[in-house]
Amino acid sequence: MALIQTDTIPQIPLESGEKASMQMLISPEMAPNFAMRKFCIEAGGSMPNHTNSVEHEQYVLRGEARVGIGDDVFVAKAGDALYIPAGIPHWYEVIGDEPYEFLCMVPKVLDEITILD
Repeated sequence: MALIQTDTIPQIPLESGEKASMQMLISPEMAPNFAMRKFCIEAGGSMPNHTNSVEHEQYVLRGEARVGIGDDVFVAKAGDALYIPAGIPHWYEVIGDEPYEFLCMVPKVLDEITILD
C-alpha cells in the first residue's frame, strides 16, 4: 500500500505518558525495515524519563517541548529533528498552550521500553 490515510488511524493513549497518544502510521508489519509513528502530547502533558532498546529518529511537526536526551536538555520546536540513540534515557515536557506533535521512525526490531522515573 503506497497511500495511507492517517485520519483513519486511531490515536492510542499512552499509559506511561501524561496527556500523550500515538498513531502507528506505518506498522512493522507493513514495511520491511522501519515503523513510522506519530506522537501527540497535549498542552500540559509529558512523557517520563525512559529508555528504548532501539534508536529513534524524530521530526517535530507542531508545538514546543523541553526534551531531555541523556544529560542534555533541549527546547525542540516545529521543524526540528532529533536523534535518540538506543539505550539513552529521554523525556518530554510540553511548553505553552499548543500540543507537541512529532513523527518517530524506529527500526523494525523488538523495542524494549524501560521507565526510569
